[in-house]
Amino acid sequence: MEENKLHPPTGGKQKILIVEDEAILQKALQEILLQEDYEVVSALDGELGLKMAVSEAPDMILLDLIMPKMDGFEVLEALKKDEKTKKIPIIILTNLGGTEDVQKALVLGATNYVVKADHDLSEIVGKIKGIIGKE
Repeated sequence: MEENKLHPPTGGKQKILIVEDEAILQKALQEILLQEDYEVVSALDGELGLKMAVSEAPDMILLDLIMPKMDGFEVLEALKKDEKTKKIPIIILTNLGGTEDVQKALVLGATNYVVKADHDLSEIVGKIKGIIGKE
């Protein structure tokens, strides 16, 4: 049985996939994560994000909910059904703060739920480190 790999092979950087359609936020997240010595890949829509999750095998995914082509709920559901991606921790990063949205995301398998307006970038990095650690 394959165990949940939270840490990459020694010497490798941990890879984070950002699936976010707001280019400015995506770039800001990418810059701060690169400064923290993570490898970062990103997608501007849900469909591409899902494909990249399979091809890139990231250690964590930051996933927006409101996106073109496929919304975050659909992406989350597909990721958790796929053997290759179901163990990847996923932080939902959205402006949807309703209790129903939070419940739905957590039931579908999200690791954490962050409302963008309530957190700055350093707090988001802190949540990432709390989940996948930092070598």
